[in-house]
Amino acid sequence: MEEKSAFESFELDVNQEIKGYLGEIVKWGNFVSILGFVGIGFMVFGGISLVLVQGVASSTLQTAYGLGSTVGIAIIYIVLALIYFFPVLYLFKFSKKMKSALKLNNNNDFKEAFLNLKSHYKFIGIFSIVIISLYILTIIGVVVGASLFN
Repeated sequence: MEEKSAFESFELDVNQEIKGYLGEIVKWGNFVSILGFVGIGFMVFGGISLVLVQGVASSTLQTAYGLGSTVGIAIIYIVLALIYFFPVLYLFKFSKKMKSALKLNNNNDFKEAFLNLKSHYKFIGIFSIVIISLYILTIIGVVVGASLFN
């Protein structure tokens, strides 16, 4: 006979107080995700605007900053917007599914809501590790580069 793990041997009691907390989390999660989508829109708009500025004033920008610097910044904005889209989408899906789960007492939506929340935090965690690693590599590169030129 199989033994059950500690997590399988009990059920969570989602009472009215906890449902109230989850309902408040849904409202804030929805608000933050909508702000995220608006921010993504501004980033994409800013990136496209920079490309248009490059096309209109190309001769001035080429002499002042070098060829394509504005396009490079625009690409970075658009790539960051694309990266930022996924955790915002996961947060939005969490809010939508949790709202449905609380309204209809639907266990499947409840499970899917937490699956999306897990994906949101997993994405943010991995992205944070990548950014911290890039910072560390940049610092090492600067230190090595500075020591070579001294």
